[in-house]
Amino acid sequence: MTAYDPCRAPVPRSGEEACEKTREKARKKARRKRIVTGHRIYSAPVTNQPLEGTVVRLVRLTPDHAEALFPSASDPEVWRWMPRARPETVDQLREWLGEMTADPTRRCFAVQRRDDGTVIGSTSMYDLDLAESRTEIGATWFDRSCWGGPYNVESKLLLFTHAFEDLRLARLALRTDNLNVRSQQALTRLGLVHEGTLRSHMRRPDGSRRDSLYYSLLADEWPTVRETLRARITAKTTPLLA
Repeated sequence: MTAYDPCRAPVPRSGEEACEKTREKARKKARRKRIVTGHRIYSAPVTNQPLEGTVVRLVRLTPDHAEALFPSASDPEVWRWMPRARPETVDQLREWLGEMTADPTRRCFAVQRRDDGTVIGSTSMYDLDLAESRTEIGATWFDRSCWGGPYNVESKLLLFTHAFEDLRLARLALRTDNLNVRSQQALTRLGLVHEGTLRSHMRRPDGSRRDSLYYSLLADEWPTVRETLRARITAKTTPLLA
């Protein structure tokens, strides 16, 4: 016996319109649900609009950024703590950027300096799982000439804002090499919480095994960290404007 569907029964036109709206909402919800790389995520609209700050903007990363990013990505000191081998050619970097940007669980950005449009680095959200309301931040590097300035801090502000205020995530995490003390200190200063260490978690490009330290930030902690980031940007931007 076919189940009774009140939306198929004769009803006044206003009722038909209401039922059609209900069906359309269900269709939209079904379209948004999908299976990706063995685990469930819910897709969210991907915008091509840049994330605008005062000193940087984050624009959607494409393989075409390879040439602009290669000088920083090929710098051994910049790439020192990255978990994959340093690209030796622009084509190698372009291939890697293509792999990253093709991954539906990633949101990848090129970082542009606002005053001249120069691409100075890259950063990404990955393992984005909207069903579980979480993501990780990584694949981040900046040209050495930008170290110590406001660029990385404001990139974090823009990406965290996107995660918590646009995507309404409950949590984000970052991980770092156990030998990268500089990164660990920076994450602690920003107010992220050290959750623990995954021992012998990954293989470094030189073949050695690394421990990964995990840091996280929750939605209810975000307002305090947001103010910390804004204060650090102001402090780092003031010398640039002097």
